[in-house]
Amino acid sequence: MADKKTLILGATPDQSRYAYLAANRLVRSGHTIVNVGIKTGEVAGVPIEKPETIHTDIDTITLYVGPQKQESLYDYIIQTHPKRIIFNPGTENSHLRRLAHENGIATDYACTLVLLSIGQY
Repeated sequence: MADKKTLILGATPDQSRYAYLAANRLVRSGHTIVNVGIKTGEVAGVPIEKPETIHTDIDTITLYVGPQKQESLYDYIIQTHPKRIIFNPGTENSHLRRLAHENGIATDYACTLVLLSIGQY
């Protein structure tokens, strides 16, 4: 499987959160990750950074931020210009999805953990 560099937006060191589980599963599956969030710490050996640095080499952004907190991240997401955005359950946002499509970014309403488990990531 090819490495799909993935930016985890909403990364957290809280082991009970799906973002934490996804980060670890992505790394175990051979993907490079960038953790971005408001919490401090690290996940899967990668520090959590604030949404300030624009990464231009991202294949996938996997969202773990609810729609009510996404608006302040629209520019960051669009400027990062990933190939795709995965809207994990609870993060679905038709406005952000439309913005992504207008900027040539594919979107999926899916679950990163499920996609990894069935080999469809």
